[in-house]
Amino acid sequence: MQVTRELFNDVMVPNYNPSEVIPVKGQGSRVWDQDGKEFIDFAGGIAVNCLGHCHPALVNALKKQGEKIWHLSNVMTNEPALRLAKKLTDATFADKVYFANSGAEANEAALKLARRWALDVHGEQKNQIIAFNKGFHGRTFFTVTVGGQAAYSDGFGPKPAAIDHCDYNDLAAFEALISDNTCAVMMEPLQGEGGIISPTSEFIEGVRALCDKHNALLIFDEVQTGVGRTGDLYAYQGTNVTPDILTTAKALGGGFPIGSMITTASIAEHLKVGTHGSTYGGNPLACAVAEAAFDTVNTAEVLAGVKEREQLFREGLTAINNKYDVFSEVRGKGLLLGAALNSKFEGRARDFLVASTKHGLMSLVAGTNVVRFTPSLVIPLEDIKEGLARFEKAVADVVNG
Repeated sequence: MQVTRELFNDVMVPNYNPSEVIPVKGQGSRVWDQDGKEFIDFAGGIAVNCLGHCHPALVNALKKQGEKIWHLSNVMTNEPALRLAKKLTDATFADKVYFANSGAEANEAALKLARRWALDVHGEQKNQIIAFNKGFHGRTFFTVTVGGQAAYSDGFGPKPAAIDHCDYNDLAAFEALISDNTCAVMMEPLQGEGGIISPTSEFIEGVRALCDKHNALLIFDEVQTGVGRTGDLYAYQGTNVTPDILTTAKALGGGFPIGSMITTASIAEHLKVGTHGSTYGGNPLACAVAEAAFDTVNTAEVLAGVKEREQLFREGLTAINNKYDVFSEVRGKGLLLGAALNSKFEGRARDFLVASTKHGLMSLVAGTNVVRFTPSLVIPLEDIKEGLARFEKAVADVVNG
C-alpha cells in the first residue's frame, strides 16, 4: 500500500492536521522523509526523544526485553518495572511509584490521589484544586479541566468541579485563592505549552510555603521538564522547592510510551488496592526502554551537556535576532527553549515553523507567539549549528515575505 498524507484524511479522525512530511527513518538528531529529504530535529517529538532517534541503548533494551516477556497484568509485577521504580526513588524525593502510559494518565493519577488523600485525612470539604492559566496537564477530562486553557476543555459538557485558576507568577492572586479547603495545587515548574514561562524564585517558593500553611499538596507536572530537559534530572532539583507529588512521562521512555507518578510513602498509602489502575501501566517493554533512557540521561556528563547546548542555542538565536530583529527574548532553561516573537511578528509562530520545515528543520510552537525548541539532550554540537543555520534561512524567508 502506498502511504500518503491524503490517506490520513481518509482514515484518521480529523483532530490533528499533520504536515505533508512523512518521516520514515531517524538516526540521532537527523530524520529522513519518504522522499529521502533530510531534516535536523529540534522538536524531539515534543520533548520526548531525549536521546534522539534509534539510540543504541534504547534499541538494545527493546530487543533484549522483546525476547523475554512483553506484557503482564498488574495481577503480577515484573523485573523492569521494579528496577525502574527503584532508580526513580533513589534519584528523587519520592518513596513510591505508580506507572501509567502517558503524561495525562500520570496527572490523572496524581489528581485522584490528592483528592483521596484530602478526603481520608481532612474530610470531604477539602476538595479545591488550584492550577494556573496557560498551564497544560493532558487531555483527559479531569486533566484538561485542571489545565488553564479553556479552549481545550470547553464543549464537552459539565466539567469536574472545585477547580480554580490564577495567573502564573502572580503570587498575590494565588494567595487570595488558596484556603484550608484547598487539597492540591498543580503546576509546571516551567510552563511549556503556555509559552515557555519560567517561574520567579519568589513565586515558586511562595506557592510551596502557602501549600504548607494550608495543608495542601503541591503537585509538579514534570511531563515536559523532567528527565534532564532543563539540565537537572528533574526541574524541581534546580529550585529550592520539593513537591509532594511529581509526574513524569515524555522523555522518561525516550520515545516509548510510559508515564509515572511518584510521591512519598505517607501520601501514596491513600491509593489502596482497587482505587486506581492501568492495564498497560508498568509494561515490561516500556519499563525496560525507560530504564535504559534513565540510566543514559542521569549522568553528570549528559546533564552538564544540556547546559552547554543551551548556551550554544542562545548564542545562535541571539545572532539571528541581531540580524533580523524578530524576537523579544529567548525563554526557558536547558533544552526547553522558546524564542518569543516581538510585536512586529506577533501571532506568527506557525509561519516560522512552516518555513523551518521547508529548509529541513523540525521545530515547534508554544502558542501563537513562541517558536519552541526541544531537541535531543545529546544532539551533536555540529547539528545545533547546522540546524540554526537552517532556522536563519527560515527567519529570512518570513522577514522578507
